[in-house]
Amino acid sequence: AQLAESGGGWVQAGGSLRLSCAASGLMFSSCYMGWFRQAPGKEREFVASISWNGGTTLYADSVEGRFTFSRDNAKNTVYLQMNSLSPEDTAVYYCAAGPTSGIRIVPDTQRHYVYWGQGTQVTVSS
Repeated sequence: AQLAESGGGWVQAGGSLRLSCAASGLMFSSCYMGWFRQAPGKEREFVASISWNGGTTLYADSVEGRFTFSRDNAKNTVYLQMNSLSPEDTAVYYCAAGPTSGIRIVPDTQRHYVYWGQGTQVTVSS
């Protein structure tokens, strides 16, 4: 299985970026998906997750209202629309996937994710 992120880059504070993550080699439509990020010198942290059908999303408090997570199962792709970016959002952003199981549909912990992408850098300047 592979997850390939794209869309990262440099943006000024207040700007927007849209990250994409294309999946292959897994049962994408039965997986929940997540975005995590890791800033320099910090632990990797949860950003957002989405259920297998896109019907449920979960966001970290720090991005709630500014980021929107969506998916297109026909294209095996998820998207993270990031608006009102601030320098605190600067990090490497990682896409992750895991098999939907029972009540676990939008997990926010890394141990519930099986597949990980290589990450894409997002830099927000003040």
